[in-house]
Amino acid sequence: MSKRFEARPLASGLTFGVEIVGLRSDDIDDPETQEALRHHWVKDGVLVFRGLEGAETHLALSRVFGPLIGHPIQTQDPARREIMTIRFDPDDAYITEVDGVPLGAWLPWHSDLVHFDKINHGGILRPLRLPSRGGETGFIDKIASYDALPSRLKERIEDLAVVYQFRRDPTEQRFGRNADVRVLRENKIALAWKKQTFPFTLHPMVYTQQETGRKMLNVSPWFAIKVDGLAPEESDLLLEEIMHYATDASRAYFHRWEMGQMVLWDNWRVLHCATGCPAEEERWMERTTIQGDYGLGRFYDRQGAEEQNQIEI
Repeated sequence: MSKRFEARPLASGLTFGVEIVGLRSDDIDDPETQEALRHHWVKDGVLVFRGLEGAETHLALSRVFGPLIGHPIQTQDPARREIMTIRFDPDDAYITEVDGVPLGAWLPWHSDLVHFDKINHGGILRPLRLPSRGGETGFIDKIASYDALPSRLKERIEDLAVVYQFRRDPTEQRFGRNADVRVLRENKIALAWKKQTFPFTLHPMVYTQQETGRKMLNVSPWFAIKVDGLAPEESDLLLEEIMHYATDASRAYFHRWEMGQMVLWDNWRVLHCATGCPAEEERWMERTTIQGDYGLGRFYDRQGAEEQNQIEI
C-alpha cells in the first residue's frame, strides 16, 4: 500500500482491475509511488485513475510503466508522437452498424498490435470529449479466461499458436463474433489501410506472466486467422470454441467514461473493446502506447505453410 494513494476493486466478482484513489499529479515522480503503481499493474491488469488532467500528466503517468512509442499504423500528430488521437468525427467517420444500430468508434474484442511480432505492453487512455451516451471501453482478463477452460482444452492448446493479420473491416473477423456487423461508411484512413498489405504473425495460445507464473489464454478474436499446423476445419472448430471462453462478457468490465479520468491496461494481460457511440455524436480520446515485447511473437512464413498444405487464407 502506497502512502500516496489507495487501490480499490473496480467491481465485486472481478478477478482484475483497481481504482487508484487519491493520487495527485505531484505524486507521480515519487519512486515509492511508482513502484507501487507498477506492482498493481502486474497484479491487477487495469488501473482507473480519477482527477488527473492534461497531456503532461498523461505522459508522465504513462512513463512510469515503460518507454513510450508511436503507434505504427495509426495517424497521429507528428509534433506529439507519443500521444495518439482517437477521434470519432461524425462528419468524416468510419460508421459500423452493430445489431441494427449505427455506431461510431466501435471495435470488437482484441489485443493491440497482435498483427506485429512485437506486442506493446500497454497504454493509457483519457477523454477529451465524450458523447451523451455509450462510448464505453470493455476489458476481459485473459488469466480468468484461461482458468475457465476445461482441462481438455488447456491440454489441447498448450503448445499451439495462432496466425494473425491486420484487417480493419470488422466484417472480416472470423472468430469470436458476438454481433451482426456491417460497415455503413468508410473514411480516408480506412480506405488507405485497404491499399496496404500487412504481414502475417504468429503468437502462442498460452502465455505465462513472468512475474507471477499465472497462465493466460493468449488469443485475440479480432485479427485471428488460423491455428498454425492444423487443417482448416479442425482449426476453425477449435478457435470457435476457444473464443467462446475468451469473450465471455460475464467476466468483463465495461468502463463508463467521465472527464478527468485515465485508464491504464496491460495489453499482454487483458483483451479490450469499444462499445461504440451514437453515429451523430463526437467521441475524442487520446492514448499513449507503452513499449514492450514479451518475446514470443514472430512474423509468419505464409508461403512455406501453404506449400505444406497447412493453411488456407
